[in-house]
Amino acid sequence: MFYRTQRELAMMYNSIIDAYWEGNINEETLIQKVVDIYINNPQKIIKENDFTTVLKQQCGKRRLEVIERILHMNGLAKDIKSVI
Repeated sequence: MFYRTQRELAMMYNSIIDAYWEGNINEETLIQKVVDIYINNPQKIIKENDFTTVLKQQCGKRRLEVIERILHMNGLAKDIKSVI
């Protein structure tokens, strides 16, 4: 749950979202994992109300849309500049 680098964190988000898209995990698990990672590593995900550059490069727009929606649904990232 605690990641040393933004790159490691992005790789984990990618694997979680890809697992959901492939049907290997359910929506509830997806949401919980995305939220848990954010709660424990907010400074590696958001800087100046935007996703970090590394996260943008590594995750891509579609995955960031999923992350953004989950964070908004849970009231965690109201000030993020939207990728949508």
